[in-house]
Amino acid sequence: MRRGFPAALLLVALLSAPVLAVGPDFAGMQIQPYDPPKVAPAFALPDLDGKTVRLEDLKGKVVMLVFWATW
Repeated sequence: MRRGFPAALLLVALLSAPVLAVGPDFAGMQIQPYDPPKVAPAFALPDLDGKTVRLEDLKGKVVMLVFWATW
């Protein structure tokens, strides 16, 4: 590993920290957030292996749902 790499990594982390602390830019993403936030409904879906995954099993984790369909 190069000698300057840890210092550069630290610099990037320090410079990006204030940006991350602000939160998401909903207006910039053209998204209207719920105010107050709404709780997601309980649901379950099969994963790629056929195992049922329930939203409640993922509590405390970041979850990204992608629903894709061809008509």
